[in-house]
Amino acid sequence: MVKSKDEFPLVLEPAHIQEILNIGRRGTYELLADPPFHVNRIGKNKMIKVPRDVFFIWLEGKQEQG
Repeated sequence: MVKSKDEFPLVLEPAHIQEILNIGRRGTYELLADPPFHVNRIGKNKMIKVPRDVFFIWLEGKQEQG
């Protein structure tokens, strides 16, 4: 079953992006190495967090307002 945008948390992790795009772990991290959307790297381990709305704006090919 395909989830809607609102079923995902407000802040996505790489596993969520992998699920949404239906790509492997390697492809996910290659995308996140030089992403075309805003990514937060948090803490000493550089945990990757992506704002859900920013990601879906990019996925839908729309320009961010503001």
